[in-house]
Amino acid sequence: MPVPAIALRDVHLSLGRGAARVHILKGISLDIGKGEAVGLVGPSGSGKSTLLMTMAGLERPDSGSVLVDGQDLAPLDEDALARFRGARIGIVFQSFHLIPTMTALENVAIPLELSGADDPFGRARAELKLVGLADRCDHYPAQLSGGEQQRVALARAVATDPAILVADEPTGNLDESTGQSIIDLMFKLKRERGSTLVLVTHDAGLAALCDRQVRLRSGVIDNPHALEPAQ
Repeated sequence: MPVPAIALRDVHLSLGRGAARVHILKGISLDIGKGEAVGLVGPSGSGKSTLLMTMAGLERPDSGSVLVDGQDLAPLDEDALARFRGARIGIVFQSFHLIPTMTALENVAIPLELSGADDPFGRARAELKLVGLADRCDHYPAQLSGGEQQRVALARAVATDPAILVADEPTGNLDESTGQSIIDLMFKLKRERGSTLVLVTHDAGLAALCDRQVRLRSGVIDNPHALEPAQ
């Protein structure tokens, strides 16, 4: 049986302190196959984004195991986890998370520089060309539209050719037509690079493009038939 791209086993996670501590993920077990596109859906507060951040190693579970691309994340210290994430996981956020004092080119070059890639600026320029921003390399985020900023964020996420691409409401801050162009581009890059895509969305149309939808409700998976990777 092939090793899944992402494997979670009985994952529990709580956030907050003392009386404000909230049990968000409640025994999540889930396999995501290599090259699969999975949409995490469900009402607000159901744990979708927390589950996505746990898969990306940005949140550590209280118990249970998280394996990504065959690597158990639990034994990794913060530095090792950051290196692993930089090499194997690309992340796209709803609010872009670009560094405002850096140009589009510099924003995309950062993960390449951190990973020790050859010619990081040349590769960053090539990635920006692929997302249709060859003429915007020297612009700062404030000089770009929301759609252009998300294209920069997507170029940055895929620059290191990660095995896993995760996206948290990637079209949430965009109008419908701009959002559709980002969706088309994201799935095109996923297909061309053979990466695994996991995304959180409230957009039924976007979720329907995925191979499988995993529905969360109150921190548990609400459609157990969706636990097995699509064949």
